[in-house]
Formats: sequence, C-alpha cells, structure tokens
Amino acid sequence: MDSQVVATTHSAVEDGDASPPYKLLLSCPLGLSPSQVSADFNVSYDRIPHPDIDLENSISEIWDQRIQRNASLYNGTKFRYAGYITDKEGSGFDKISWVSLHLGLTDYRTFVGTNLNPLWETFLVPSKEDTICCQHTSSPLGNGAIVETLDKKILVLRRSNNVGEFPGHFVFPGGHPEPQEIGIVCHQPGKSLRESEMLNKRVSEEMFDSIVREVNEEIGVPGSSLARLTYLA
Repeated sequence: MDSQVVATTHSAVEDGDASPPYKLLLSCPLGLSPSQVSADFNVSYDRIPHPDIDLENSISEIWDQRIQRNASLYNGTKFRYAGYITDKEGSGFDKISWVSLHLGLTDYRTFVGTNLNPLWETFLVPSKEDTICCQHTSSPLGNGAIVETLDKKILVLRRSNNVGEFPGHFVFPGGHPEPQEIGIVCHQPGKSLRESEMLNKRVSEEMFDSIVREVNEEIGVPGSSLARLTYLA
C-alpha cells in the first residue's frame, strides 16, 4: 500500500461550546517536508501555573475523578505546544518555506485537568495572542495522519468506548509525539549550544517518527509502505 501521512497540530478542545471546536493556528496547504519543520524545545515554553490555587487544585481532582471512572487511563509526559515562528517566500500562506514549533513539557494528567476540565475557560487569559491566552493550559502537541491508499480511499478508525477523549468517535490515526521515545523525562539545564541543537533535531524527528508509529500500531501499515511525510498545521 502506498500512502501519504499528514502531520497536524491541534488547539484546545471546546466541548459544549457554540464556537468552532478548533482554531486553525497555521495553514500550510502545500505541505512541508520534514526538513522544513523544526522544534525549539525549551523550559520557557512550559505551562505557567494558574495563580488561583483552587483552580490549580482542580487539576488533581479532575484527574482523580477520571481514573476512578476509567482505570485504563494513565499519565505520561508530552510535548507542550507554545507557538511557532515561520518564514515565508513571497506573500500568501502557500509560500511558507519553514516552520519552527515552540515546545515545552507537560503531561496527560495536566491536559485532562486543564484543556478537558469542565472549567477550562477559567484557565484562559484574555488576549488576542494564543500563546498568552493559553499559558495556563497543558496544550499537548498531538499528531494525526491522513492515510490515502492507491485507490484513493481515506482510512479512518472508530475509537474505543474505553478512552479518555471522544469515545466511539471516528478519527484519523494519531496520538502524540512521545518525549520518552528520545530519552526526555525532564528538562536538563546547562546544556551547551551544540547539545541543545542536537536535542532540537531529535525532537523534530520524533514529531514525524511518532506519526509513522501511530499508523503502524493503529492500522498495521508498516513505515516502508508509506510514500512520504508532509506537514500541514
């Protein structure tokens, strides 16, 4: 099977709200190759705790409630999306030549307790800048793959009823890039410029490698059968 995988990033979920369920942060209609996508991984892009102590405590409360209802949930470290910079050739979104994602660290527990919290709006800061507006949310970096077969079919999956998000819904294969896959369990201060550059390269590679893993694990298509990887934000 010859397939195409498209990487995507996602914004905060807005369950039960009349507004759109997502916000398009960046459009790359022509797609970008892995060499045109990089990561800037830094502790400065981590989540900022909310000054309201009761609201912060609700993160643990929400998580405890979730795992009591669903014992299969487990916590895990994730990359936190905190914005991007890009360079364009000429004018228009279709002229983007590269994009660099600003990434920190977060975890699934904090995602459940902020972005998926019934009080999620109270974590937001009034601002037109998304990075400021969402500075108190987990906002983990996700990925998704649009797999197109040679006969022009698109593969979708139906989620289990025993998951933390959107049980029973039809979705594309996807999940999250995993920091632990490249040996990241926490920030390590004091790295040299060379070490930081090498780490950023590994994070960038993991963004694409994780998509191939998701496709392989969720629909059984090996990476050797995928035609190419293209990033669309």
